Amino acid sequence: QVHLVESGGGSVQAGGSLRLSCVSSEYWNSMTWFRQVPGQAREGLALIYGENGVTRYADSVKGRFTLSRDNAKNTVYLEMNSLKPEDTAMYYCAAKFVGGSWYDPSAYERWGQGTQVTVSS
Repeated sequence: QVHLVESGGGSVQAGGSLRLSCVSSEYWNSMTWFRQVPGQAREGLALIYGENGVTRYADSVKGRFTLSRDNAKNTVYLEMNSLKPEDTAMYYCAAKFVGGSWYDPSAYERWGQGTQVTVSS
């Protein structure tokens, strides 16, 4: 069974930074980070695909978040800078893309348990 484990969440002040990690039990060509606020839809934030690590970002995080990967460790990293209170959410990584838009949660079949990020003003 494939496992995805996120870590690195926490509480920071606005303007601060956090680095999230997602370790997978196997290699996936594409992996994506999402976030979700209670009562709201899960939002696709950043995709990385291919061994060279091509990336795509949602407008809400473009220029502030950077996604990278270490293929030898089956790990992806989400570097989050200039954090804002509206970035507060549970952050999830996803894998096993089955088709559709990369930012659509229904396009993935594997999910981690999430890591909480809280940004205070």
